[in-house]
Amino acid sequence: MATHRDETWWKTRAQREEGHYIGAGSLALDPQFADTSRPQLVEREQTRVAFGKLIELMRRRKGWTVEELASEADLDIGDVLLIEDDLAVPPEPRAVYQLAKVFEIPQINLMQVSGLTVPRDPNLRQETVRFAARSQSVEKLSQSEHLALEQFVSVLSRATIESASDQSDTASTNNS
Repeated sequence: MATHRDETWWKTRAQREEGHYIGAGSLALDPQFADTSRPQLVEREQTRVAFGKLIELMRRRKGWTVEELASEADLDIGDVLLIEDDLAVPPEPRAVYQLAKVFEIPQINLMQVSGLTVPRDPNLRQETVRFAARSQSVEKLSQSEHLALEQFVSVLSRATIESASDQSDTASTNNS
């Protein structure tokens, strides 16, 4: 049985969806994309500092050059350099996804730290800024950087577990 949908039907559907984010896959679970208002810009800049530092330190911890990380993550070398050093250019979602896979960090949290999505957990936001403040650029990871990196990765992993638990609690409440 074939159904015919005319132009009016499609326009009506589109109007109902206006203002809503439509997505598929893991990004659909975290649809609060950052807007361009001034308070959000300051916050995003802080998270991008942390994101760049996180990627740099994770790369250095593995003993990789920028070129080696780019190869492991299937990214352009220029993309890795921009992520580590340039606050003005937001990373591409694909790059964040690839880096999450390579470093085994939950994608949803890395998207928030990168500034591509709005951090929902105030603790994650606070830890992100704290991490950026404590990490310093040196050739070899210092003990404090190594500790800061380990603590931040732990927070990222823990936040995913808590977020998933909160979502299942919400779902079970809604089903009741």
